[in-house]
Amino acid sequence: MNAVGIDVSKGKSMVTILRPFGEIVSSPHEIRHTSDQIDSLIKEIRSLDGDTRIVMEYTGRYHEPMARWLSDAGLFVSAVNPKLIKDFDNDSLRKVKTDKADSVKIARYTLDKWTKLTQYSHMDELRNQLKTMNRQFGYYTKLKTAMKNNLISLLDQTFPGANTFFDSPARSDGSQKWVDFVDTYWHVDRIRSMSLSAFTEHYQKWCKRKGYNFQPDKPAEIYDSIRNIIPVLPKDDVTKFIVRQAVTQVNTASAAVEELRARMNNAASQLPEYPVVLAMKGVGTSLGPQLMAEIGDVTRFDHKGALTAFAGVDPGKNDSGTYSQKSVRTSKRGSAPLRKTLFQVMDSLIKTMPKDDPVYEFMDKKRSQGKPYYVYMTAGANKFLRVYYGRVKEYLSGLSETAES
Repeated sequence: MNAVGIDVSKGKSMVTILRPFGEIVSSPHEIRHTSDQIDSLIKEIRSLDGDTRIVMEYTGRYHEPMARWLSDAGLFVSAVNPKLIKDFDNDSLRKVKTDKADSVKIARYTLDKWTKLTQYSHMDELRNQLKTMNRQFGYYTKLKTAMKNNLISLLDQTFPGANTFFDSPARSDGSQKWVDFVDTYWHVDRIRSMSLSAFTEHYQKWCKRKGYNFQPDKPAEIYDSIRNIIPVLPKDDVTKFIVRQAVTQVNTASAAVEELRARMNNAASQLPEYPVVLAMKGVGTSLGPQLMAEIGDVTRFDHKGALTAFAGVDPGKNDSGTYSQKSVRTSKRGSAPLRKTLFQVMDSLIKTMPKDDPVYEFMDKKRSQGKPYYVYMTAGANKFLRVYYGRVKEYLSGLSETAES
């Protein structure tokens, strides 16, 4: 048994190789993430007698190239949750945190968990890609909100209230009617300079060109609402540039969000648990892939409690001797993006009120007891993850049994 512990960081890794009973095969040493140095490591590992397993922490973009390179060389590679490494054999009074110490600890973890290690595969690449897209999705969603707020603040100076004329939902490409409207009618005087009949004709042609539904009474409604508006900025080329540039930024961010949403759903659909996750109440083709991106492979969690702890929705504990505090705040130590997605799922359940759904019924019971918002939402998220863990784990086990038979 040869346990290779790799502590991965940006551009380099610390490597330690151990055998049972503390035998040191290779002391901690650094390698750069270059093809020649990684090939040298592969050659060293292949020269070892007996089975060899390589473990590194699941660190997102840093571990992925190393894991892929070693796996493509035919070696057994496993990427594990960093928290599992951190909590492993954590009974020392001294806090030693160095790359060398970490690589030794990972190698010792490899020996201890030898039979439980799961091999890195194409699915790991897909999951990492899905998680990366989800983080970009979150970034562009925030950017889209910021760009919209920026556009509205500009319209307050050129065409106050223009963003409230339409409430039609966004199209599949992310475009919205009110945004397209102000791209053409970027200043209130663009409309007031026309008669009502001229504006009606112009607006009708605009709807046809843009593919929007024309409502005959809408032009008069808009025309009547702008009679007393006093713009701050003049109707000139500078103002036109400022507003239309803001429109472009909104459309760019919106298009990126919708493109990522579609690509995430496509990637998630290639993962085995996709039909089970999509069948859960409160989850659709948008939230489902987001959940799968942040949870990852559910089999890496030994039990339901490990998953709720990872999400930071597990109840805290405060016990000492005969004292036991009954109500303790949740840990909130885990994944913030996952908690955000879970709360969105809970919001969906509250709005749809699905019958006979155990998560909704549990959360609704907490609400009826007068529990605060954060308490019942967190309790619902905890319950949801436990159900998620059970259903997905059972489904994946069934797939494994079918494949073996």
